[in-house]
Amino acid sequence: MSQITRIETGKRMSNAVIHDGIVHLAGVVGEPGSDITGQTKECLAEIDRLLALAGSDKTRILRTQIWLADIGRDFAAMNAVWDGWVPQGHTPARATGEAKLAAPEYLVEIIVTAAQA
Repeated sequence: MSQITRIETGKRMSNAVIHDGIVHLAGVVGEPGSDITGQTKECLAEIDRLLALAGSDKTRILRTQIWLADIGRDFAAMNAVWDGWVPQGHTPARATGEAKLAAPEYLVEIIVTAAQA
C-alpha cells in the first residue's frame, strides 16, 4: 500500500499531501489588503516554502491552476510576477481562470502539483 504523507494538517485540510512521489498543494492565497502583485508574490513564496517541506521545488512543478477574482484587471500584473518567478525551461502545464474566491479580499489563489526531487 502506498504511503500518504500530510504536511501542516488542520481540522479542515492539509497544506500539502504527498502520495507516490507527487506533491499536491492546497490552494495558496496571499494576505488580504495587498494588491495583486503583492498577493501573487506572497502566494509564490508560500509555494516555495511548502514545496521545500515536501522535498520538492519550483523546477519540479507539473501543473498549476491559478484563480483570479478579476482576470480582466489582474491577469497581466499576476503574469509579470509569475514570469519572474517560474524558471524558464521548467514551466509547468498551467490553467488560469476567474472565480469568486473564499473572501472578497483575496485576489489570487494558486494550486500546484509537483514531483518530489
